[in-house]
Amino acid sequence: MTKPPLKSNYKLVINNKDHIELQLSGDWVIGKLLPDLKNVVESLPDLHNSQPFSITGDMLGKWDSRLVSFILLLTEYLAKKNIKLNISTLPTGVQSLIQLATAVPLRKDAIKKHDSPSIVEQIGSKALDTFSEVEKFVNFMGETWLSFIRFFHGKARFRKQDFWLIVQQCGPEALPIITLISLLMGLILAFMGAIQLRLFGADIYVANLVAIGMSREMGAMMTAIIMAGRTGAAFAAKLGTMQVNEEIDAFKTMGIAAMDFLVLPRIFALILMMPILTLYSNVIGILGGLFVATGMMDISFVEYYLQTKQSITLVDWSTGIFKSTVYGLLIAVIGCMSGIQCGRNASAVGDATTQAVVRSIVIIIVTDAIFTLLFESMGI
Repeated sequence: MTKPPLKSNYKLVINNKDHIELQLSGDWVIGKLLPDLKNVVESLPDLHNSQPFSITGDMLGKWDSRLVSFILLLTEYLAKKNIKLNISTLPTGVQSLIQLATAVPLRKDAIKKHDSPSIVEQIGSKALDTFSEVEKFVNFMGETWLSFIRFFHGKARFRKQDFWLIVQQCGPEALPIITLISLLMGLILAFMGAIQLRLFGADIYVANLVAIGMSREMGAMMTAIIMAGRTGAAFAAKLGTMQVNEEIDAFKTMGIAAMDFLVLPRIFALILMMPILTLYSNVIGILGGLFVATGMMDISFVEYYLQTKQSITLVDWSTGIFKSTVYGLLIAVIGCMSGIQCGRNASAVGDATTQAVVRSIVIIIVTDAIFTLLFESMGI
């Protein structure tokens, strides 16, 4: 008696002696539509102990681990019914792989049980992870401070060529994206302000809005966010790749402090360039507001210039510059820390780069909120 095949690449044959034979045909490779073990089992008759069961591959085409996995699962299913599967007619390669896979029995405790943790356990785990990250950040800041002390005592060394190359990457090469974002930010601030101020006939105060907004908040913040995504990520990727290639270990072996040689010049470069880029961003943002004021409103260039000059003070400029300096320090420290503490594979480099960007942006926003509260309480 022969049962009709349910799939084109296998067929069940049952002879008069109640011997069941599973005939495989076609290609059994990953990517092709292959029969599921459940479908094969459902097509089997009622099995009893010591019933002969064999599997043949005379018409078998290409095969890979997909076939081996199927046979192992079928063997496990039949073993529960005390039925031994005969694979002597399969290709030699398949038999060898199955013998290797079953040479050592699986330990009962080898498979980990993944129990769903409770909400309290999840909260506790997240809290411990947060404390661990804060501890790593504090430790790295301490190492950075010690590196600063060694530098000012003339004991820390790094190559001047590397420092000026990093300065170029942080500064001049960042000008195009800073120009674009700052110009658009000035346009947006002016456009939003113009719509509301026009209702009260106070069009001229759009210059105050753009000038104060860019100099105190938006110039420093947008520059910091851009540099976090551009330079902070580059620091993490560069140092993370060096960690994977064991170059940092080589520095330690040669007695060269990685904090002094790799981290310190990057921190100095970003601290140096962030105030300059922020000043540039402020000017470009004010020019963006000028385009809206002269193009959409009846405000001349001279009126806009005089109103801007009257509204903005040295305190406004210095506030933005001070913030940008702190942002530059934080971006450099977080980027370098993510790279130095990176794992030893390519995936870890990607994770470190992502963490550097996300952490930098979050800490920039939090720091800006703290500065806002401090300056408000001090009347600045």
